[in-house]
Amino acid sequence: MTALTTKHPFALIVALTALFLSAVSALAQSNSPLRIEITEGVIEPVPYAIPDFVPENTAGQQYAASIARVVASNLSGTGLLREIPASAHVGRVSSFDSPVQFSDWRAINAQALITGAVAVNGQSITVKFRLFDVVSGQQLGDGLQLDGRTDNWRRMAHRVSDAVYTRLTGESGYFDSRVVFIAESGSRENRRKQVAIMDQDGENVQFITDGAALAFAPRFSPTGDRILFTSYETGFPRITLMDVATRSRQMIGDQPGTMTFAPRFSPDGQSVVYSLSVGGSTNLFLLNLASGQRYQLTDTGAIDTAPSFSPNGQSVVFESDREGTSQLYIMDISTGDTRRISHGQGRYSTPVWSPRGDLIAFTKSSSGRFHIGVMRTDGSNERLLTSSYLDEGPTWAPNGRVIMFTREQAGGDAGLYSVDITGRNLRRVPTPGAASDPSWSPLLP
Repeated sequence: MTALTTKHPFALIVALTALFLSAVSALAQSNSPLRIEITEGVIEPVPYAIPDFVPENTAGQQYAASIARVVASNLSGTGLLREIPASAHVGRVSSFDSPVQFSDWRAINAQALITGAVAVNGQSITVKFRLFDVVSGQQLGDGLQLDGRTDNWRRMAHRVSDAVYTRLTGESGYFDSRVVFIAESGSRENRRKQVAIMDQDGENVQFITDGAALAFAPRFSPTGDRILFTSYETGFPRITLMDVATRSRQMIGDQPGTMTFAPRFSPDGQSVVYSLSVGGSTNLFLLNLASGQRYQLTDTGAIDTAPSFSPNGQSVVFESDREGTSQLYIMDISTGDTRRISHGQGRYSTPVWSPRGDLIAFTKSSSGRFHIGVMRTDGSNERLLTSSYLDEGPTWAPNGRVIMFTREQAGGDAGLYSVDITGRNLRRVPTPGAASDPSWSPLLP
């Protein structure tokens, strides 16, 4: 405690008042809810504890530990949090409803605590959880109960992860989502490329094409129930629309003597923007899926490709070599007004508009290196998040705070990686083999 020595009573009162206000301020800060600011770039992850969930009946024992491990893997994988291993735990959670002994968790320097319980009846599973701020001794938000089927237990864990992430960051989560990508196999001379879908953490991989024809650049619809991809089934690149549940498919935007590729859905899912190549030029077209009506958006002798809608559907960002090298442009769909937004050294490609509408992710090649970067929609505040022999093809997580992309090392196979918008948390995404061209789904319904 600071010593106070003064011969003047008024000065003593002032000093005591200042000390009191300082103590009140410190107490208020210690009791403020735990919050992680993503955009500031967390350097030291927040330590947290998550004991195995409590099985509330015998059947629940099969899932209690597994659900907690999936939640821990999701949260630790963000780079924002660091799990304190169970071997270091002083406290024990034997009942979901027992009062939390916060002193036990403060003793191991945990700042957050997640407790949960699992009950299983037949094919039904109930998962409950609570989140606590250990420092202030407060529960963050109400407890949450989720009900579902046992074969969806991993989704239950992802939904718990999303809820915890939201309460700690104030941002929406992204764990209960899927990724469509190209699974690659075989030699480089005879490469097999199949469209595949998996959970965002690499689990539950399903192959949805047989690999008989080359496939590229799959893209999810805004509702996650359909995908677009480019197929060489006819010997030329053609756009295929597929229903994820039924696997039914159809070719769209086909026109004799042309090649169609690089498709993306509009935000309402009713239209598709894509590239059509004929002669020596490649232009952008917009196709209404219901009517089949097609509209030409660009008309140049250049290569205009890789279009991506703004979240409000009023603009598209795309790459074009109309000024000599590949650069990024934004077009207002209603007026056709187009402006260049990339102005740095090197080539820019594969732009993708953030679901939040604030940033555009892109691939940049410069001085023999490839980068994944982001910039504001006016081209300002360009930041390069990665650097490698070959990084390309970014896709945004549903919350606009994480980017997944393809990375290939010299002489090696391609793989999927993710990085957050601070550039501080680069991670390999597990896949069964070589993989490329990821596209992140929205949160699942």
